[in-house]
Amino acid sequence: MIAQEFRSHINELFGQLLIDFKEDEEYGFCNFSLNKYERIGYATNITPEIILQAAEKNVHLIVTHHDAWDFVYGMKEQCIELLKKHNIAHFYIHLPLDYVDFGTCNSLLKRLGVSSIVQQSRHFEGHSAIGIGEFDSSITLEKLVEKMTSLLGEKVYFQKNNNKKIKRIGMVTGAGNETTQLRDAMNSNCDVYITGEKNLYTIQYAKFINLNFIVGSHTFTEIFGVKSFAQKLQEKFKDIEILQLHEEHFEVTG
Repeated sequence: MIAQEFRSHINELFGQLLIDFKEDEEYGFCNFSLNKYERIGYATNITPEIILQAAEKNVHLIVTHHDAWDFVYGMKEQCIELLKKHNIAHFYIHLPLDYVDFGTCNSLLKRLGVSSIVQQSRHFEGHSAIGIGEFDSSITLEKLVEKMTSLLGEKVYFQKNNNKKIKRIGMVTGAGNETTQLRDAMNSNCDVYITGEKNLYTIQYAKFINLNFIVGSHTFTEIFGVKSFAQKLQEKFKDIEILQLHEEHFEVTG
């Protein structure tokens, strides 16, 4: 796969979402001096550790959900230096990957075993609106927590705020830590709300409205969308190899 083919396929995969969200704010390229990519590594985040790991594994292109955050002071600059030093290209895609049909929310819902996507997660009034999925048959909250724990490979936080079984899931992967999103889940008759971050307000509000609540980590609620993206690239370009770059489970969810 050459660089121009990659860029063209990004346009095919994400279409209007690339227009709706600005390049370099919600998606972008770094160090595309290397023209051909045979091995692609994927991760949720770009960090110096991820780049060094990619260099050890002879990765030509790293694809991630997040760019290095400006407010993690100095990390973006170090990442750019390391990418140049090891001649590795980087592409990140944030909100477009959240809202595309194979993206973060739908990928996690499907891995949890939902039979239908009732509502696609989307951008609404400056916020991420919830995605909704349904199981064929209801399961207990405890069973769903067990599935989440096994799938993410980490302890998840949960609140059992009622005794109903779970059939309809409301979800925003990553930073879905707004009370508005829990309210939308309640108003959409969801039996549980799942996300990747929590705070005092969401904990209080979930309890107040008697809505079951599960929280994994930001990184690992979103990794399946990045994997789906990498697999889309491999489906198009049969000669490339994809591999997951290891990220630690350092986020506290319990």
